[in-house]
Amino acid sequence: MAKIVILGSAAAVNDAQHDYTHFLLIGERTRPILVDAGSNPLGKIKDMGIDDEDLHDVILTHFHPDHVAGVPNMLMHMWLLGRQNPLCFYGLHHCINRVEDMMHGYGWLEFPDFFPTAFHRISERFAAPVLENEEFRITSWPVKHFIPTIGLRIENKLTGKVLAYSCDTEPTGSLKHLAEGADLLIHEAAGDPPGHSTATHAAQLAVEVGAKSLYLIHYQVWNTDPTPLVDEARATYDGPVTLCHDFDEYTF
Repeated sequence: MAKIVILGSAAAVNDAQHDYTHFLLIGERTRPILVDAGSNPLGKIKDMGIDDEDLHDVILTHFHPDHVAGVPNMLMHMWLLGRQNPLCFYGLHHCINRVEDMMHGYGWLEFPDFFPTAFHRISERFAAPVLENEEFRITSWPVKHFIPTIGLRIENKLTGKVLAYSCDTEPTGSLKHLAEGADLLIHEAAGDPPGHSTATHAAQLAVEVGAKSLYLIHYQVWNTDPTPLVDEARATYDGPVTLCHDFDEYTF
């Protein structure tokens, strides 16, 4: 079955045990897909036995440092390792424009023999196509954060199961469409609005959309114990609730 590997679970202030929130989507028949880029995604992928040449697609949810700061180092590492395969990025215009500007600031066009890199801009609308291959159909919905941000709905075409990812957001109507009937709802739990949600908000959404399971991510870790978030969610939602940790794996 397909799986996701949590490469980071923390909100914007991370620590030694919790990297910034990002994850890897791994299929049975397709190349892995990276969603956001924490501190050192390439090093973590290497430890999983995945060669950087196998990574062809990166989805960026929004242009905040905890979601894109790993991009420059990842590209530099790949170049220094002699990568030849192309790499594609997907994100909103707001995000992709700034990522390109960031890389220009590093002078990447002057790096000799740099591998091909493409940027695909996603429309900021409900059910916007992100990418599709023989195994997955990935669409995005605008959510309510401090800057333009997308949540993702990932459909496994082989199993019919759905993974919904809220990304960084306060409660908003688009989440009900994004997460409808999800088998796995991965929802942030960074805290009170504006811009974020609590574990209770995540649980309320899980009830409303009939999610089969709830996974809490993007939570506070600095001098904070996140484990009570599970009981907080269980007070509202009676399905299985999991607190995501770095390197957890979930199948769907």
